[in-house]
Amino acid sequence: MITLAIVLHVLAATIWTGGHLVLATTVLPKVLKTKDINKLLDFEMGYEKVGMPALLIQIVTGLFLAYNYLPDVTKWFSFSDHISTHIGIKLILLFSTFGFALNAKFRLIPNLEKGNNLTIFAGHIIAVTTISVLFVIVGLSFRLNIF
Repeated sequence: MITLAIVLHVLAATIWTGGHLVLATTVLPKVLKTKDINKLLDFEMGYEKVGMPALLIQIVTGLFLAYNYLPDVTKWFSFSDHISTHIGIKLILLFSTFGFALNAKFRLIPNLEKGNNLTIFAGHIIAVTTISVLFVIVGLSFRLNIF
C-alpha cells in the first residue's frame, strides 16, 4: 500500500509542479508582456481540472505516508529527526500553498478581471511555482538524505 501511495504521490507531484513550471515559464511572460489576462485565465481554467485533483491526491497520499512513517502526529512539527523535519517542512509548504491559493482565488483573481493586480498575481505564480519545486526537493531529500 505504501508503494502505491508513493507512486500516486509522485505522479500527482509531477502534474502539480510541471503545470506550475509551464505556467511560470511560458504563459506568464507572455501575459506580462501583452497584459492579456485572458491567456492566463484560460490556462488556469484548463489546468485546474488536472492540477487540483493532483494536489488533492498529494495531500491524501502525503498525510497517509506521513502517518505511516511517523504515527505520532504530535511529532510532525518537532523537527527532532530526519522524518519529522521533512514532514514538518512539507506541511509548512502545504500551508503556504493554501495561503497563496486562497488569496489568489478570493482577492486577486476577481480584481485581475477588472485590470488590477497582475504584477501581484505574477508574484503569487512565481511563489507557488517555487514552493512546488521545494516540495519535490524535500520529497527527494526524504528518500535520498539531501539534507
